[in-house]
Amino acid sequence: MNVMASKDDRLEFEAHKREMSLALGRDETAFQHAVDTLVHLDKYDYAYLWSWMGVPIIQMPADILATQEVIWNTKPDIIIETGVARGGSMIFMASLLQVIGKGRVIGVDIDIRAHNRDSIETHLLAPRISLIEGPSTAPETLQRVQAEIPAGASVMVVLDSDHSRDHVLSELRTYGPLVTEGHYLVVADTLLGRQDMSQAPTKRSKVWYPGDEPYAALKAYMGETDRFEIDEALNGKLVLSSSPGGYLRCTRP
Repeated sequence: MNVMASKDDRLEFEAHKREMSLALGRDETAFQHAVDTLVHLDKYDYAYLWSWMGVPIIQMPADILATQEVIWNTKPDIIIETGVARGGSMIFMASLLQVIGKGRVIGVDIDIRAHNRDSIETHLLAPRISLIEGPSTAPETLQRVQAEIPAGASVMVVLDSDHSRDHVLSELRTYGPLVTEGHYLVVADTLLGRQDMSQAPTKRSKVWYPGDEPYAALKAYMGETDRFEIDEALNGKLVLSSSPGGYLRCTRP
């Protein structure tokens, strides 16, 4: 019996994905529909409904998948995340590093609450995680972070703490230089700057309105540096995301 060999279409499939992602990124109508949907879902605390390996992750599913793609494709040695929250995001990234077989996650937060620390430090992935408590942009905190990075390590950074413009811009200036060529700087919750004033989430401890949020900080930082570029294909498909436009690739040492 002759069985015809099927066509190896892997490269073609990836090319089509990229084409559609870029096209979607140009579709402002689709993006606005997605924003309206996310605003509606926020009354159900949609971003708070998910967990990773038993720990609340407080992320949109699209952002989880996008971050997974970045980590798998680049395989960083060190991932620094500012903003520990309940720890699920750290557990998520540590689980990917565990599968890859190398690397550590460094979590930085001004206040790591005891119950959240317990969830992280008793987790089976705790050996791949370091927690540093302190103001993220303070020189002494940065020194502690740098002490955790081995010489020659490749570094990725995720900024997800205080979302005010000035704080995020300070974090970008502090941690952006640590990102190594070919790796990513992720600025979370850029959606806050893509909504109008009436769509700002109000079920939070603080409300960030357009202009005083991470997207404004990102735009200011991109005017100061030539080390990063927007990953247009990856960001293009982030229409049901809290961080559209927030995935930056480091292009220079």
